[in-house]
Amino acid sequence: MEQLRALLRSRSVQFGDFVLASGQRSSFYIDARRTTMSGEGLQLIGELGLARIMATDWQPTLVGGLTMGADPVAYAIAATARSRGSLIDAFSVRKEAKTHGTGKRIEGCFVRGAWVVVVEDVITTGRSALEAIQAVEAEGGIVRGVLGVVDREQGGGESLRQAGYDVEVLVRAAELTAGRQ
Repeated sequence: MEQLRALLRSRSVQFGDFVLASGQRSSFYIDARRTTMSGEGLQLIGELGLARIMATDWQPTLVGGLTMGADPVAYAIAATARSRGSLIDAFSVRKEAKTHGTGKRIEGCFVRGAWVVVVEDVITTGRSALEAIQAVEAEGGIVRGVLGVVDREQGGGESLRQAGYDVEVLVRAAELTAGRQ
């Protein structure tokens, strides 16, 4: 886990004055994609994410979430699961359904009735995860839990729990910003 923290600190955490997607101001910004899309990050997140999922009773057949932050997290976990002999596939939830082709909102290996873990790169308010959950449940998926790479510790995890979902995270913001805020 320390390897992931160090990678996030070096690649993804910036200090300054930022406005987050939620509209809140923050003295730090976590662009987790700079870690989740790196080769080293994909390997670490695949291993650590799969281990965390296997330590729960979720037993998913699918992982995915709202594109684009969730995509590399889902793909890393699916690839690692396959390399370990487990069958967990990935999917992506579009922000809105396509207006052409099949008109799908959920792309990839999604199937109705599947047990799903919704993944996130950074949980702030929980809004993105809830949007993905709503899309998955509307298409007949069964959400077993939410896994975040980073919890900004701004209430998102608690909001998801209050909505009835189990939440696991790999790293908390305080572990990345200690002594710098």
